[in-house]
Amino acid sequence: MNINWFPGHMKKTMDDLSTKANMIDFMIEMLDARIPFSSQNPKLSDLLPDKNRLVLINKSDLADPKMNQDWLDRLNGERNTRAILYNSKDSKMKQLLKQEAYKLNQDLLEKKEKRGLKNHSLRAMVIGIPNVGKSTFINSYIGKKSARIGNRPGITKTNQWIRLGDGIDLLDTPGVLWPKFESERVAKHLAYVGSIKDELLDLETLSLHFIQEILNLDPKILEGRYGVRTDQAPLEILDEIGEKRGAIMKGGYVDYEKVSNLLFDDFRKGRLGRITLEDAHEWL
Repeated sequence: MNINWFPGHMKKTMDDLSTKANMIDFMIEMLDARIPFSSQNPKLSDLLPDKNRLVLINKSDLADPKMNQDWLDRLNGERNTRAILYNSKDSKMKQLLKQEAYKLNQDLLEKKEKRGLKNHSLRAMVIGIPNVGKSTFINSYIGKKSARIGNRPGITKTNQWIRLGDGIDLLDTPGVLWPKFESERVAKHLAYVGSIKDELLDLETLSLHFIQEILNLDPKILEGRYGVRTDQAPLEILDEIGEKRGAIMKGGYVDYEKVSNLLFDDFRKGRLGRITLEDAHEWL
């Protein structure tokens, strides 16, 4: 499958990132816990060199708990990086994020203090792929104790500053991908989680790849959710899911568009269980 999506507004955002490097102290990168490798932007190290990185492994409640820990350990072993498992539904996350931001940037703050810059606000750029949960993350901080401090609030396709409180300001940026994916597998994983628009994809073919990947991971996932036999080809499994879920067109044929949408909706909303598609020890 040939999957690619890099519209004009994403190119503009990528071009803007490096020009804003001198405005920030560190970056906050949101990853999808189900695809932690594929949701990392490989261009960041070039665009924002030598910036500390606070990684939020988001949607961790939808991912395999053991693999969550494996990815947490791996990312925390990387240079200039602190990582936390993030769940926007957990009220403790806000305080944890602030604590980790200060730990990550302790040396930077001490240097600024020596130069006479006391009570210096930490400024971070928030970066993530489309549909990683960045909007939910940002909106969770916009309340009585925080406010958008850009001059065009509510415009999601522009960069805007948000005052987090406790000496932290965030520069919100639109969700971006990158011009060329490293592999077809990375592209498919981004498509599975909804980071590439469904209308740009051949969902039927993509669903067959997804079924095969789930079969390789654990056939019981499909057996448990749909009651299908898993000792058959992906297309036959898709047919059986369509029949069992009533995704049938006139004439009794399976509606592949409908059943494919159903399958991906179930995965994205966690109805298939807690699934991580990428092993921290494999994706090096």
